Amino acid sequence: MREYFTAEGPKLSYLDFGGPGTPLLALHGHYNEASEFTALAEALAPRWRVIALDQRGHGESDRAPSYERDEYVADVAAFHQHLGLGPVAVLGHSLGGVNAYQFAARYPDRVSGLVVEDIGAVVDCDWRFTLGLPHGAPTRAELVDVLGPVAEYLECAFRRTGDAWAYSFDIADTVASQKALNGDHWPEWTSVACPTLLVRGTRSDELSADHAREMIDRHTGTAHLTELSAGHVVHHDAPEQFAAAVTDFLSSVPVRATP
Repeated sequence: MREYFTAEGPKLSYLDFGGPGTPLLALHGHYNEASEFTALAEALAPRWRVIALDQRGHGESDRAPSYERDEYVADVAAFHQHLGLGPVAVLGHSLGGVNAYQFAARYPDRVSGLVVEDIGAVVDCDWRFTLGLPHGAPTRAELVDVLGPVAEYLECAFRRTGDAWAYSFDIADTVASQKALNGDHWPEWTSVACPTLLVRGTRSDELSADHAREMIDRHTGTAHLTELSAGHVVHHDAPEQFAAAVTDFLSSVPVRATP
């Protein structure tokens, strides 16, 4: 079920996949949106009830005047408050992974378990890919064709606007968001206290094996590293293995949330 709420500024959208399970908040990466977690929500049900946010500038959420770190984290805090939850598990991919661990660092009383998918404590985004994206195509099929192999990773964000097909995100906004994401986030990563699972794709061009191991070594709480045969979007490339790893991790975490 899609619902909306207003944070400090933009109106934000989210998908509550429903069910009787314990809530799990999910935060997508750049080029994606809440619907990206549909398959994961199905795999985790009925034990877990996935509630996924369309982050600012993505999906059905409003575009925003800026995409700074503090603003993304404030959106997550407002999302959690809007849902009226107690301590809850949070999962984030890429952009969403940084947002998730920064939220956990700044609001430790709100996060009881953390899953970070394929993103580091130091981020160095290259936005040349973003700038090279086609701005649209006359038909969905033509957009898929011009995008080539990457189309399957972006298709949840395809939108028809007037007589053309494009995306639910804006290219210039995405570049601004990627620039703001870059930086050294070690202080917040190392201050995360809750149990944490870091998932890395072995073919990832975003998170190296050495950096992932250093993240585990420098984590001050209980942290585990799982590496799966996948690229940067692990939940897409290895959906069953990813869901199994998340399920196994969360089953050992004392997660309590009040719906």
